[in-house]
Amino acid sequence: MAEIFDSAPVRRLNIGGMPAAPTALFLTALVLAAAILAASLYTIEILRAALLQNGFAGWWVFGLSALLAIASFLIALPLARAFAGWRDARHAVKRNDMVAPRAARAQAQARCWIALGAVFAQFVVVLLAQFLLANNQAVARTFFFVPLMADTFPLVLKAFWINVEIFTVTEILVLVWGLVVALAMLAPGAAGRPLRLIASTYVDIFRAVPAVLMIYLVGFGVPLTGVPLFKDMSLVTFVIVALTLTVGAYTAEIYRAGILSIHWSQAAAARSLGLTHMQALRHVIVPQAVRQMIPPLLNEFIALQKDTALVSVVGVIDAFNQSMLIATNHYNLSAATSVALLFILISIPQSHLLERMMQRDRARLRAR
Repeated sequence: MAEIFDSAPVRRLNIGGMPAAPTALFLTALVLAAAILAASLYTIEILRAALLQNGFAGWWVFGLSALLAIASFLIALPLARAFAGWRDARHAVKRNDMVAPRAARAQAQARCWIALGAVFAQFVVVLLAQFLLANNQAVARTFFFVPLMADTFPLVLKAFWINVEIFTVTEILVLVWGLVVALAMLAPGAAGRPLRLIASTYVDIFRAVPAVLMIYLVGFGVPLTGVPLFKDMSLVTFVIVALTLTVGAYTAEIYRAGILSIHWSQAAAARSLGLTHMQALRHVIVPQAVRQMIPPLLNEFIALQKDTALVSVVGVIDAFNQSMLIATNHYNLSAATSVALLFILISIPQSHLLERMMQRDRARLRAR
């Protein structure tokens, strides 16, 4: 038996040889950083010449150029840390230690990749700047002609309040209407079957029809009917009704999913205490489901705010329609850029609020 074990091949763990410093990766980061730095300085020079060519003179032009040049050299900071990591890895290899070189190599690789990430980010900025300055600044003049943006901004802002009015009123109505539809979809028993059928059919239909088509049908079709109750309504009212019907279908599904996410034992416990179905929903189920419904509801409202630009199909002079009129008169799209900036200003804070709420909800779930 001992002879058998002695004759068996010895298998050893192969952990590789002595690790080497990531020289190739560092040199790649160094070359790319030098190239993007040169491209950045070249772009800054083109920008300075363009400003001077368009009549912008003064100390601020040179100050802006110097500030951008200094910002371009900030890429040297992660590159310097990458160099320090590469140097430490080389020194660790020379000590013939199997542990320290591996840790130093991993750290050097991480720093080199960080430097490459900074290079890529600066490359995107330079590429965007080159696009704006292309063809003798034609792109910048078409989309970012500052004098036109400043002159037409009061008109755009005044029209933008129509969008604000529409999505504010619609969001309030959608909260109520979506909850009504969701409760109808969850109506219990055989008696609630007709309500469930009607509510489910409504949700299926209005989620399938595009919002722009619904606005068109309601905004132009309902006034043609001549019904006394509806013929005197304004176009803004018809748009609010159309958006409420469309977004309400999506919101009802959010309500229903949030309610169904609560464990059935909560409803069973409430019913065992003598609460009716509606009382159990009001006092037990819905308050618990609200936490899970708020993030998707905010997400839906952000989408609703952008959908208000669709009111242009029925002739409502909102911000987008106003920008189209300005573009027709001036053969320039800078006013549309102003509209985009206004929507960005109201959407980004809500997006960050939504992200914070989701992070807090995830932290709460992990703490359980």
